[in-house]
Amino acid sequence: MALASCSKYSKLLKSTDNEAKYKEALNYYEKNNYDRALQLFDVLQSAYRGKTEGENIAFLTAECYYKKRDYEIASQYYKRYAANYPFSKRTEDALFRSALCYYKLSPSITLDQTDTYNAITEFQSFIDLYPESPNVEIANGKIDTLRMKLEEKDYKKCMLYFKMEEYQAATTSFETFMKDYPGTLHREEILAYMVVNYNRYAEKSVADKQRERYELAVEKFNTLTYIFPDSQYIKDLEPVVEKIREKLSKYK
Repeated sequence: MALASCSKYSKLLKSTDNEAKYKEALNYYEKNNYDRALQLFDVLQSAYRGKTEGENIAFLTAECYYKKRDYEIASQYYKRYAANYPFSKRTEDALFRSALCYYKLSPSITLDQTDTYNAITEFQSFIDLYPESPNVEIANGKIDTLRMKLEEKDYKKCMLYFKMEEYQAATTSFETFMKDYPGTLHREEILAYMVVNYNRYAEKSVADKQRERYELAVEKFNTLTYIFPDSQYIKDLEPVVEKIREKLSKYK
């Protein structure tokens, strides 16, 4: 039976009956045999260019790759479909699924996040183009998830510099992190680490840089106590800040 099926398929590929090929391609697609469907769609593209079947082939080609989990290629076909058929009823779905492809390609936080940024960009572009789409809420949720991933990656980078006692790099990373993620759940913790980091940075600095960095340590402590008056870090940091203030009192 398998040999007969293979033989029948080979004859169909060589056939000039495009209508039969198209019908069988749709049949393979419905039966989840995406490899055979793709082969037939590929040979039919030129024959049906500019026709209704051609548009359907273009969309289903992207769908085949998506369902095969070949998301990088699927995204390219979805975007090509949207470019070639901008007024189609399926263009909205194509652009949304293109963004979903990058979402599924987004790797763990230890790896390069290019696909994560691409997914955020494509979801935001989709929202801008189709603000009334029922998929907008899903797109916003995906963007939030992706941004949390980027936030966690940047947080771990900050902490790595801190633990390695790379005080200058940690200072820059902490300050950038707070600007990029003003609503972060790590804010209390980061402020506490910034106090410690500025203090240690000052201790390792040349004399004419120490005062400025000690003052920044006190400033971060004051911010911590103002925003988080019940913070668990305050009690541990108070002796540190008291010594910093003693040092600062000696400066004219």
